[in-house]
Amino acid sequence: MIGIYIYLYGQLYLVLSGLQKTLILEAKVKNIKSLETALASQSFIQLGLLTGLPMVMEIGLEKGFLIAFQDFILMQLQLAAFFFTFSLGTKTHYFGRTILHGGAKYRPTGRKVVVFHANFSENYRLYSRSHFIKGFELMILLVVYELFKHTSQSNMAYSFITFSVWFMSFTWLCAPFLFNPSGFTWEIIVGDWRDWNRWIKEQGGIGIQQDKSWQSWWNDEQAHLRGSGVGARCLEIILSLRFFVYQYGLVYHLDITQSNTNIIVYALSWVVILATFFTVKVKSLFLLL
Repeated sequence: MIGIYIYLYGQLYLVLSGLQKTLILEAKVKNIKSLETALASQSFIQLGLLTGLPMVMEIGLEKGFLIAFQDFILMQLQLAAFFFTFSLGTKTHYFGRTILHGGAKYRPTGRKVVVFHANFSENYRLYSRSHFIKGFELMILLVVYELFKHTSQSNMAYSFITFSVWFMSFTWLCAPFLFNPSGFTWEIIVGDWRDWNRWIKEQGGIGIQQDKSWQSWWNDEQAHLRGSGVGARCLEIILSLRFFVYQYGLVYHLDITQSNTNIIVYALSWVVILATFFTVKVKSLFLLL
């Protein structure tokens, strides 16, 4: 996961800063077919074909390779790859949080047999910080990079390299709904929407549980920061500063700047953000009144 983040943010920085274009023009870097072939070979490993080979070999030696191949195909039809990738996100999130802030405890990975429908508010409480936010972040990184990347890399090579990241971000966003019984029944969707609105509008307080109020859930979700050390908090802030790469880069790549790289353009973007935040806050206060 650290390698994926470093790769995507590094690529985004090269594109938005203009370094990639400079390297292409001045060094005359061309699209090398042999390099694309090597990257395409690497993509087969990222697809998970070779990572599943030990399992196939074990079943093949015990029951025969025909049965092993049938079991492998059956596991894919049962969306085993989706479940494994999703559980990987759970482990990554809580391992990282425990390393930074401590407070190790048991975290369920969803291995029980699910026979009852879980509403959207419950799925949001369980997987928002660990999967949904990170899945959207990875997807936006891929989209922005695709929009601003130059033609030094063919679409085929880009697809091979980023397919595994697309698959992982899609899995983190959709797996809770794919494995949720009656998750696509219209009457249940309407009920989930009403329950979600009731949960998101309820004010929190002493004695109010997470499943009753969004505010109570948010306070409990940030509890690990209260007992954390100064170094861990500073590192958390530094890691959160990565989102400013989006703003700084996109501001100077929009057509409204007319290739103007003055720092005032970046300052005006902050004025727009603060004005939008102020407008939304005033609107929410009027709704409460």
